Amino acid sequence: MVFLNGKYLPMEEATVPVLDRGFIFGDGVYELVPVYSRVAFRLDEHLARLERSLAETKIRNPYSRAQWRDIIYRLVDAQAYDDQGIYFQVTRGVAKRDHSFPKDAVPTVFMMSNPLVTPPKEVVQKGAIAVSAQDNRWLRCDIKSISLIGNCLLRQLSAEAGAAETILFRDGKLTEASASNVFAVKRGVILSPAKSALILPGITYDVVLELARANGLPIELRDVAEAEVRGADEIWVTSSSKEVLPIVALDAAPIGDGRPGPVFARMYQLYQEFKQKVMRAGKREAVSA
Repeated sequence: MVFLNGKYLPMEEATVPVLDRGFIFGDGVYELVPVYSRVAFRLDEHLARLERSLAETKIRNPYSRAQWRDIIYRLVDAQAYDDQGIYFQVTRGVAKRDHSFPKDAVPTVFMMSNPLVTPPKEVVQKGAIAVSAQDNRWLRCDIKSISLIGNCLLRQLSAEAGAAETILFRDGKLTEASASNVFAVKRGVILSPAKSALILPGITYDVVLELARANGLPIELRDVAEAEVRGADEIWVTSSSKEVLPIVALDAAPIGDGRPGPVFARMYQLYQEFKQKVMRAGKREAVSA
């Protein structure tokens, strides 16, 4: 079952007009919320990011936070599996093809659930590999836009190389990866770019920062030179589905000693404990209207 414009219906019955601006222009935004044991993870933060993306693109938010929450949990409860990835998107709606915004279009809202697939334990223990590329996307990567052709082209580079991710550099500095945020570790210090228009403000990125600060792990949020990344002792990529994943080789060159490092091991443990705490609480996060 999926949700489309106020209705819950089978996937095969969900259709959108061809003049929807999401189809014609990629004119929309999206979110992906991980759900553990039927409890949405950081739901308030995901909805806050959705609100920001809608505001930045001037798309009307069709629901209050309380309404979003109710729709999400009704969809969660309709699935047979406990751990889920709830994907939802809002487009500007249906209108004649014109680049300028229509005045009276009604936003299209689509939502679906899939089983949440996180990296297998053996991948986490062994580490993954990545390739690199120049970040040639647009300059508003802070908006979680459905216009993802730039990310798709960059992700395909790593897919064709059998790698987990494509790590991106712009003007000699780290930005993010094709579908993840990136952290590097040098001499025990966690390095990552500060939030800007060039990176997506990741929910997992924020959790990592919170856990590091709460547990005395040194952090520096600043410009990180490409040479620093390639010479790092550790690299991690983070996202809702990857959680915290170690990268042990970049462009076939080992990172550190080619194994997941001790700072990663500590952060991974902290993240899993934090996630388990949310699951054990067993309560659905209250979201302000």
